Amino acid sequence: MNTEKITEIVKEAGKILLNAKRPKVMEKSGHSNFFTETDEKIQAFLFENLQKEFPDAAFLGEEDGQDVFREKMEKGYCFVIDPIDGTSNFIYAYRPSVISVGLLKDGDPYFGMVYNPYDDMLFSATKGQGAYMNGERILSSDAPLSESLAVFGTTPYYTELRDLSFEIAKEMMPLCVDLRRSGTSAWDMCCVAIGRAALYFEMKIQLWDYAAAALIAQEAGCTVTDAEGNPLSYRGSTSALCRSRGVREIPACFRLAKGQGDDPAE
Repeated sequence: MNTEKITEIVKEAGKILLNAKRPKVMEKSGHSNFFTETDEKIQAFLFENLQKEFPDAAFLGEEDGQDVFREKMEKGYCFVIDPIDGTSNFIYAYRPSVISVGLLKDGDPYFGMVYNPYDDMLFSATKGQGAYMNGERILSSDAPLSESLAVFGTTPYYTELRDLSFEIAKEMMPLCVDLRRSGTSAWDMCCVAIGRAALYFEMKIQLWDYAAAALIAQEAGCTVTDAEGNPLSYRGSTSALCRSRGVREIPACFRLAKGQGDDPAE
């Protein structure tokens, strides 16, 4: 696996994001679910250039209009791409937005890369080989939650989960130093991986949101599950809970998540 070539391609895609003009905004289904011409441009660039290097790989991208894991992705390699995770951030110039490229092998996570071009921070991991930021090995924090920040996503596209998300956040507040919300789940998991925060949760994210970042976090020593503590499916949407090395138990507030936020494997 030529990870150096993937790095080159993702960094070039980052230049497209950095040089983008004020975006033309288009709306998909769901509350505040936007995409832009730049999303499409970056995805097309990644597909074209990665396919040259990996002609036998399948591809799943957020802007395909496909949010269902297809049977052909069960065998061999499959790239799962979010061209801009944090499109609303991009539209309003609220940093960061990141490029996420996950690679599944026979349906399981094998390689992940998340790039924040605004700060030139490139996170990467290959299964069983540790996690890295700009080539330096990273580990999640071993500090307890009570001495750490927690980050969360508000599932803005799924209004039926809004009350649950904020109820869990309300109960989380006294357990940590403070809560943060970045607007990009891939970035949030990388922040836990590098030790900036001790816990991230969100009640529903898609495969392209977590395919890369969950592996990076796991290789940095994190425990990544759904909100009830079950393994991620890598087949479609799910709730997500990422805990650093210092958060050994699932906080009690996640009892509220039981039976909510997860879709069956697709």
